[in-house]
Amino acid sequence: MKNRAYALINILGLAIGMAACLMILLFVRYELSFDRWLPNSENIYQLQTWYHDHQTGEDQNLQMAAYAAGSALKKDYPQVERMVYVSAGGFTVIRNGEAIAVDNGSLVSGPFFDIFQFPLVKGDPRTALKDVGSVALSESQAQKLFGSEDPIGKTLTVMLRGKPVDHRVTAVFKDLPKNSHMKFNMVARYDPVTYWAEQTEFLTQWGWQSGWWYAALKPGSDPKVIAADEKAWEKRNIPDETFGDRKYNQGDDSDYHLVNVRDVHLGKAQNGASTPGNDRRTILTFGVIALLILGMACVNFTNLSTARASQRAREVALRKVLGAARPQLIVQFVGESIIVATIAMMVALALVELLAPGFSRFLDADLDLHYFGRDGILLPVFALVLLVGLLGGLYPAFFLSRFQPSAVLKANRSAAETPGSGRLRNILVVGQFAVSIGLIICTAIVYTQTVYARTTDPGYQREGLLQLTGAARRQIVPLSDTLVAEISRVNGVKSVGRSSIGIATTNSSNTGISVPGKAEAVTLGTYSVDTKFFDTMGIKLIAGRSFDTARPMDDATLPFPEDKAAEQAFVARGANVVINELGAKRLGFRNPADAVGKQFKGGGFGTPDELGLVPINIIGVVQDSRFRSIREPLEPIMFRYAKNNLDAILVRYSSANPDKVRSDVEQVWKRIVSDAPFDAKFSEDIIEKLYKAEDARAKTFAGFAVLAVIVGCLGLFGLATFTAERRTKEIGIRKVMGARSRDIVRLLVWQFTRPVIIANLIAWPIAWYVMRDWLNTFDDRIALGPTPFLAAGLLALLIAIGTIAVHAIRVASANPIRALRYE
Repeated sequence: MKNRAYALINILGLAIGMAACLMILLFVRYELSFDRWLPNSENIYQLQTWYHDHQTGEDQNLQMAAYAAGSALKKDYPQVERMVYVSAGGFTVIRNGEAIAVDNGSLVSGPFFDIFQFPLVKGDPRTALKDVGSVALSESQAQKLFGSEDPIGKTLTVMLRGKPVDHRVTAVFKDLPKNSHMKFNMVARYDPVTYWAEQTEFLTQWGWQSGWWYAALKPGSDPKVIAADEKAWEKRNIPDETFGDRKYNQGDDSDYHLVNVRDVHLGKAQNGASTPGNDRRTILTFGVIALLILGMACVNFTNLSTARASQRAREVALRKVLGAARPQLIVQFVGESIIVATIAMMVALALVELLAPGFSRFLDADLDLHYFGRDGILLPVFALVLLVGLLGGLYPAFFLSRFQPSAVLKANRSAAETPGSGRLRNILVVGQFAVSIGLIICTAIVYTQTVYARTTDPGYQREGLLQLTGAARRQIVPLSDTLVAEISRVNGVKSVGRSSIGIATTNSSNTGISVPGKAEAVTLGTYSVDTKFFDTMGIKLIAGRSFDTARPMDDATLPFPEDKAAEQAFVARGANVVINELGAKRLGFRNPADAVGKQFKGGGFGTPDELGLVPINIIGVVQDSRFRSIREPLEPIMFRYAKNNLDAILVRYSSANPDKVRSDVEQVWKRIVSDAPFDAKFSEDIIEKLYKAEDARAKTFAGFAVLAVIVGCLGLFGLATFTAERRTKEIGIRKVMGARSRDIVRLLVWQFTRPVIIANLIAWPIAWYVMRDWLNTFDDRIALGPTPFLAAGLLALLIAIGTIAVHAIRVASANPIRALRYE
């Protein structure tokens, strides 16, 4: 109560540091808890496929694996007790005549609940998915489809490959928690052999990934034994294939890894994930930031304690004269420190209670705050109080107990300053502001890169674009011509295009192109488009021409189901294609125009390998377009004109009322494709969702940077206050000797801004190194120029000056008589 300002600065600074530390503790614990709630999780593994393109050096690590890979694994290793294949995609359900989209729905090849022991609300896990045609629903999905009715035994019509198939509901499981890499609302048992009867190559091709394999190993089995045999296993099982006159093997560029389900969320493989994961470096970064802020708060405590120590010199001296030993004084001062830390922790817990729900919603996570139990934070709270109390109070305790009574009490001295303590405080202030400046720099760069990712030219016109997607491609394809024609008539619609690649779609397809003079085939992405796609997307033609419906060679549509005669005729005549600029470069052309008219041979048209490669004629080159995240490498693409391999319908509109256009398009959709749910998103919304994680990271960095600056300013303000008080007589003498108020202000300001300038020299190289490493995770990124570094340094300097200037002006303006009077 006697030193309110000192107590307030210490308690508030420590409370902010502790609250930040606890919030990050909750976040880190949540990220590390993924799938640990799952029974037998220590024995459940996901089979992943990690690709390395030795032509470009790029890595693409998939959580998916080919159907053939899982079958071979189960066959070769007795350690594998059970395996199940989980298909990617969603479902369309017909309920009371209405088409309903079911997100996160999957087909499974076996008794799913034998591996994933989800808590069931209704049904028997031993028989729930025993038979083909049985289906299990999550609680929320069951409520959505059946309301208050008991769904067990009810029939549910599911659209599979364009045909309605009845399924019997056999189980309802609890909604999965957010801390799971799996998001299932509906799981249906199917027979892969029957399902893929029209495309049997799915069951045998090692390059076709369309789902996830999960294996339950026998208790006590070591997955490292399987990993050690991986190369030999690949050689035994992956057959050589023929590409023209060359032989290749799918295993040459791929490795297969069994990854425990608890490690999938933060694992190396994040492509082909059912839900977005995270990386350990991000978790570590936030943990380090929290510790730095807590450290800054402890530094404040140490600095203010040593600065205030001079005022407690007589107290220490008198205690020693009256018989107090140094260990007793150390215990007293450490005890004071722990008491202050305890009070600060009470304030911190109040802050966490208030902020945790909002922080949880912001991160879309379940950050539950419990004090007791296995997930309770009571033990970390006690540990943090003890740690902070010792870190903040140990040095001041040794420092204060060092005073000699004779030196302090002679000549009635009430103050003392140990040599070197001022230098220590300056070093600590430098460290504090180095952290603050570093965080400001990182925040500026992360935010700028995030804005750049959302706004940089993707190679197509983002504004005024509506994308229609869905899992009901089989229903749409026969009616797509009619659908496109009707949508084109909607008021405000300028053009409509179709494609198997759209904005941030998850599908990926590539093929090899045989280039004369090159020993290996050149890999290009291969996607179907119609003749309106490039105009609708706003993709510019660089050279040559686009597809034309009047030219039969442009049409690469093949009948489905397969027609051998049509396929043979197609391979004999060949096809015209359009490539992008990067594709032309990969094929060996410096100038895109040089690629026009050139002929190659390649695959990717859906024809059987035994028919040989398809002659390809390049008719045009379009500009590069980035359809996926800016983190992923730009894809070299070969476009082909086909009408029956489409995943997205793109609608270009010019209306000032986009919602009206969407509503009108929806009416057309429901009238023509009544058995397929309508799913349309504006391109701006798709991009916002694509970079949602980056945006959250930028805002979180900004929040912690602000906290760091606040803690640093609190300490600086406290130091300035005590320094000014200690130098009161010095300032009075300077004024009597003729110093002006502005000279005094400049003297005090310079004393505290000099450490900030030094802090810049420390923070800049560290922040540059860290941010360079982070920016390298993006395929396209901003230049790491001097602007954020200079701006952060200037901002920190202005904040420091603003923190102490008002106090310095007040002290400098005081009457020197009050400062110089004695007793």
